[in-house]
This record gives sequence, C-alpha cells and structure tokens, in this order.
Amino acid sequence: MPSLFATSDLHVTHEGNGPIVDEIVPDDPGDWLLVAGDVAESAKVIRETLARLRERFAKVVWVPGNHELWTTPNDECQLRGQARYEFLVEQCRAIDVRTPEDEFPVWDFGPEPLTVAPLFVFYDYSWRTPATEGKTREEALAHAREIGVVCTDEYYLHPDPYESRAAWCEQRLKVSRDRLDAIPADRRTILMSHWPLHRHPTNPLYYPDFALWCGTTQTEDWHLRYRAELAVYGHLHIPRTTSADGVRFEEVSLGYPREWRKRARGAVPVRKLLTA
Repeated sequence: MPSLFATSDLHVTHEGNGPIVDEIVPDDPGDWLLVAGDVAESAKVIRETLARLRERFAKVVWVPGNHELWTTPNDECQLRGQARYEFLVEQCRAIDVRTPEDEFPVWDFGPEPLTVAPLFVFYDYSWRTPATEGKTREEALAHAREIGVVCTDEYYLHPDPYESRAAWCEQRLKVSRDRLDAIPADRRTILMSHWPLHRHPTNPLYYPDFALWCGTTQTEDWHLRYRAELAVYGHLHIPRTTSADGVRFEEVSLGYPREWRKRARGAVPVRKLLTA
C-alpha cells in the first residue's frame, strides 16, 4: 500500500549531498514524495533533481525554498523574484511535479482523505526576539546585523516586482489563504511549506535573531484554521517531530554535510510520514 514520504533542504550541489539523492526511493510504486524546498540554487539542477525523483515516485509535490529563489552569478537562469518563481513552476509542470500553483492533490489512501496543500508563504521579519519586540522592521534588521546575523537572502533573494520581501510575503499570504479557504470545510489537510507556519520550531535556533527570516506571525493559527493532520516544513536544518495544539509538525530537512555528519544517525534523506 502507498506511503507518503517527505524531504527538504537537499542542497544537492554541496559536496557530499548529491549522492544522497540516490537513497530517496519508494517502498511501493504508489508512494508519494513531498519536497519542501531548497533542492539547490541552480534552476537546471533543481529540475534535474526533481525529474529523477519523479521517475521513482507516483507523485511528487514541490514548494520553493529560499535557495531556489536566489539569483546567483553562476546560474544560467538570471530571472529574479516572481519571474524566477514562475519559471520554476513551469519547469516543474514540464516534468509532472505539482507546485503551489496547481490543483491541490488529495491523499486518499488512509482512513480519511487529506488535501495536500503546498504553500509558498515566505517570511515578513515579524518573528522577533525580546530585544527587538515592538521595534520597527528596520530596527530589528539593524540589531541582527550588529550581532552578526544576516541571512544570505538579503543579497541573492530579490523580491521583484514587489518593493520588498515582506511585500512579496503579503501577496503570497493572500494567494494561499484564498486557496486554503476553498478547501471543503469537512476536509482535513496536510500543510506543506518550506518555512515553518508556527514559531515554536525556531526555539532551538543557535542564533535566535535568525527567526526574522523563518516565517510570519500571520500563519500562526493555520494548522488549526485549516484542519491540519500534520504540517511539513524544512529551512531550519533541525529535523525532528514536534507538535502545537495537538497537531504534528515534521521538519524533514537533510541539511548541509557539516551538519548531518555530526549527528549519530548521520544523513536522513527522507522521512515516512503516513502509510495507507
């Protein structure tokens, strides 16, 4: 019977991570795979990796992470912001990989059907530490810079045509809310995003101010409002299972080699979330 697997933050261009993709294989020809962002920075490598995974799994669902949205000097694709995202969506559709812009698939192999909702919701710098609570976004970012915490997004993730990443986030929140509101009210969901929808997964961050680049307060209740059976995410490179309000949260990231090599269990390239 089919199972639902998930992975994220494969960062396949980092030495040591590329071969691990070969370990992501199904147990059954009907298995599904959720890919919660940060496959790579190169548009070509993103497509090639997702195509390989689609050859193995009956269905693959992808959401972008911040690394996919970077426009780096060495990438053949120099599109920025929304144009880059739309290009990646087109690339996914060409290889039959679902995206946040496609019809939400339904996992109907368990006790009840679950709508799988891939979400591109981004961040808006609203997750603050006590030191910056109540201050402006500019003041919070200035404080982070003063203590040496600056996400690389500030250099490579361009929000074009929006005036800021926060403005792009606001637009993505509206798109996502409209689509989630259209799900039948009696249908439970699997919420899938790159950035966590709830703040609690950021608690173990070594640099708490990095939470600025990890989510938005506007999604804090989505796991309840949209009847989530579970919420799947990546980004933090802290793979674990937690819960909020009785809802299971699964971080499914592989992370960088320097991170997974320190763990007793080593690299965990994929997690099984549900079995029919």
